[in-house]
Amino acid sequence: MSQYTAPDYYLLDELVSEEHLLIRDSVRQWVNQELLPIIEDYAQRAEFPRHLIPGMARLGVFGPTIPEAYGGAGLDYLAYGIMMQELERGDSGIRSTASVQGSLVMYPIYTYGSEEQKSTYLPKLANGDQIGCFGLTEPNHGSNPAGMLTRFEDAGDHVVLNGSKMWISNAPFADIAVVWAKNPEGKVQGLIVERGMEGFNTPETHNKWSLRASATGELVFDNVRVPKTHILPGVIGMRGPLSCLNQARYGIAWGALGAAMDCYTTAVRYAREREQFGKPIGGFQLQQKKLAEMLTEITKGQLLVWRLATLQNEQRATPAQISMAKRNSVATALNIAREARQILGAMGITGEYPIMRHLMNLESVVTYEGTHDIHLLITGMDITGINAFE
Repeated sequence: MSQYTAPDYYLLDELVSEEHLLIRDSVRQWVNQELLPIIEDYAQRAEFPRHLIPGMARLGVFGPTIPEAYGGAGLDYLAYGIMMQELERGDSGIRSTASVQGSLVMYPIYTYGSEEQKSTYLPKLANGDQIGCFGLTEPNHGSNPAGMLTRFEDAGDHVVLNGSKMWISNAPFADIAVVWAKNPEGKVQGLIVERGMEGFNTPETHNKWSLRASATGELVFDNVRVPKTHILPGVIGMRGPLSCLNQARYGIAWGALGAAMDCYTTAVRYAREREQFGKPIGGFQLQQKKLAEMLTEITKGQLLVWRLATLQNEQRATPAQISMAKRNSVATALNIAREARQILGAMGITGEYPIMRHLMNLESVVTYEGTHDIHLLITGMDITGINAFE
């Protein structure tokens, strides 16, 4: 497990600060010591390792860009990206838990919440005392979230929420949910729904072949009374949830490369050690071709996300740029995982190596937070100015 050395063919470590390298090394050490020894077992059992939450909180991976005044680490987006890359090198599901907590729960509360909401929820979310989830996707509205049916009606000092959400990471055990629903005027607004509110249930989604070490479920609202003080006051319309998705997609752009790097380094080690026809298989041309192409694509991806981090820190990164990076990183990771699986032969499908687990996880990552095709159309619309969605 400790053999891992991240590929850095273009010496990108020289472009980041000592502080960033220390942050990376601390997360990498935690992944090596706490996550890797147990992750295969939890994935096989389809169970989320909840005992890891306090350690993740101490690392600062829950809302790292949230200011220290609200319990966050007050770090920049390069640090956030590096953290997600190291977590997903361990497992996409574990990175998902951190992404949801920081980008999809803490970010909207910090950006659009009242001062009372921020001071009430953010410190508890940052230190892991509370876990959150994000309710946008519905059974019949995935890539078109604006068509959502979940809505709430005014009832005096509270609203009454009805509807359902699906494919929600962290849902089965989340303490709070940031839920996006249509108000009486048909405009989308965010609400903070707490576990224990009458009529609010979170049934778990079973029989997944992907993200098996991540808890996925539904959010069901049956006449849930939500105090008006729980409505996020700072935004109305789809701009709210879409801005959260941009934050999450940025983290995925970094994270998926972590999975790719783990598959690549595993394949390199195996190719050097596994002998056939009297020599290591790494000495054969076709295996070298696979490894060289993997490293080339990883390096391109690293340059893309490094530049994106710079733009994000300067508040200049556009949603279309983030879409391009998310799509590229996940496609790169999927291709590398498949090639690495071939290099490992039959051993590649076993739990003795991480390849197949990464491959199955990435089949979810390529779909969530905007599918592979949708991100392509976001870029296409940016190029042409013409909307191909409608």
